[in-house]
Amino acid sequence: IYAFLTALIISIVIGPRCIAWLQKIKCRQVIQEDGPEHHIKAGTPTMGGLLIAMSLVGSVLLWADLTNMYVWLAVLLFISFGAIGFADDYLKVIKRRNLGLSARAKFAAQVAVAVLVVGVLVTLPSYSTQLSLPFIKWFRPELGLLYIPFAILVMVGSSNGVNLTDGLDGLAIGPTVVAAACFTIFIYVAGHAQLAEYLQVPYVAGVGEVTIFCGAMVGAGLGFLWYNAYPAQVFMGDVGSLSLGGALGFVAILSKQELLLVVVGGLFVIETLSVILQVGYFKFTGGKRIFRMAPLHHHFEKQGIPESKIIVRFWILSILFALVALSTLKLR
Repeated sequence: IYAFLTALIISIVIGPRCIAWLQKIKCRQVIQEDGPEHHIKAGTPTMGGLLIAMSLVGSVLLWADLTNMYVWLAVLLFISFGAIGFADDYLKVIKRRNLGLSARAKFAAQVAVAVLVVGVLVTLPSYSTQLSLPFIKWFRPELGLLYIPFAILVMVGSSNGVNLTDGLDGLAIGPTVVAAACFTIFIYVAGHAQLAEYLQVPYVAGVGEVTIFCGAMVGAGLGFLWYNAYPAQVFMGDVGSLSLGGALGFVAILSKQELLLVVVGGLFVIETLSVILQVGYFKFTGGKRIFRMAPLHHHFEKQGIPESKIIVRFWILSILFALVALSTLKLR
């Protein structure tokens, strides 16, 4: 609770100064010409993920047990993915290189960070490479070394899923806050021996301390939403979306709910699939499209649905997905 409140207060208090600084260094959003009519947003400060990072990390350093390796791995993953996003944003909005980092370079950097973090994680004595299956709690297959590429896929996929969703004011941060709040519960249960035994979920000794990280993520996200809500005063940029998405993937791994991330982050999955389907169908048919535009939120924009209505409806969907995921704690 106090990690949440601290991150929220830090974010709201330093938000105006952070936005003013981003404006001063001319860190402004570039609007794509081939997208929906968002030209009114041109010039809005971006890279607001720096505000999220300062609030989250500051709160964690104040409240978490800094002898806990799981906490440090979560912070390392968050900062490293944020650094990749920062490099991409810096090239796009400061150096005015429209494409930023190449897709190959960005992906390679994400994989490299994920390999490092997972490599350390699987060596910890209290962590298991068994795979937890929702609803089938008595069956936990041992993946062994195969767990490493699987965990890398979870983190990199989650990171890019949030990145693809970040296209409207508050659209990505709202579901991210919901997912982080959901995983706060999963992490707490996984780190509590009695609750884990009662609910028949894997127990991971010491991982309960990561609830501090999750609480700080919720607080920092809500503090950012204070300024990112429609009409947005600041955008998070890749520095925010990549770090938050990667962190969600990592806490899913720590709580041994890797597969359940597909449900908790159902909205991100839908947005990602809409892009995959659109690109695949376009190439297969020689130019035909399934949606008017991808990701999916742009398809609804092209249909004339107001931006604010799309955002709130997507938030509602994210809450429903989280509730379904939480129900699996008791269903078996």
